Amino acid sequence: MLRRSLPVLGLALLLCAPASRAYAGSSQGEVVAVDQASRRVLVLRGAEEPADYQGPDRPPVVWSWGADRAEDLGDLDPADSWTNPDEAKSRILDGRRYLLTTASGGLAAVVDTATGGSRWAADLGRVANPHSIELLPDGNVVVVASGGGWVRLYAASQGRRATTHATFRLPGAHGVLRDGRTGLLWALGDGELTALRVGDDPAEPTLTAVRSAPLPDRGGHDLAPVLGAPGRFWVSTLNGLWQYDPAADRFTPVHLADPAAERKVKSIGDAPRTGRLLTVAPDHSGPCDWCASVIRLDRPEGTWTLGGTQLYKARWWESQ
Repeated sequence: MLRRSLPVLGLALLLCAPASRAYAGSSQGEVVAVDQASRRVLVLRGAEEPADYQGPDRPPVVWSWGADRAEDLGDLDPADSWTNPDEAKSRILDGRRYLLTTASGGLAAVVDTATGGSRWAADLGRVANPHSIELLPDGNVVVVASGGGWVRLYAASQGRRATTHATFRLPGAHGVLRDGRTGLLWALGDGELTALRVGDDPAEPTLTAVRSAPLPDRGGHDLAPVLGAPGRFWVSTLNGLWQYDPAADRFTPVHLADPAAERKVKSIGDAPRTGRLLTVAPDHSGPCDWCASVIRLDRPEGTWTLGGTQLYKARWWESQ
């Protein structure tokens, strides 16, 4: 097993660092991680061969973004709304790569990685506790919020601060994913996985429930595509990991080399080419009880320790 750990970067360097810079592309093995310690989203090179981590502005970080110094988000009070960032995804729309991100403080944003500017952003409120986000082919945006207990489809195609939305109630909403094969939107809550149909008019968004599957365990958290089996989803719950097959309406348990690592998983996904699994779960090694400084790899097994970070989620960057 590969294990690496390095000291924390000095605070002075962290405070002087720019919030974002242009990022043109990605290569095999890159990982996107949301770090609550630096209040940054980090794109890291080389998870297949983990490199020494020396801070958010040093290799292997190839790109980073944070709302604190994003000039175009000043009206959304990122000092407060960007508290505890908790999601980071990559999506391609009209040939451009976007970072999708949320924070428990209320911020939800779609960020152009080529410019660092936001395509759409909103402050949804700390009470709502936004937890995940999805970008649709028409430019609209879906956000799920665990505190609010809802799934919202925003008419983001209509403007950078568009707030018109449709709402579907889902207690403990934590994960959201669009299935490109069917066009259905899947949302994960405390006790169920629900499929929603999106209306045809981007300017007047609607959500209609199509079907629902009760979870095999309580506390649904992460929802991601199984790249090695298109049409299936990774699902994490309080006590386990699962693959869900919508065609069979069946949850199949997923086992890691260390059974203890299957509990309270915040994010899970398989690499696009190798199928290697990547997970993040709390390691209780720092002041953040729900975070970790370790990215776990399975099939084959390994770990990547990023000293001084407080990671909430990490994903294969090119898989999204």
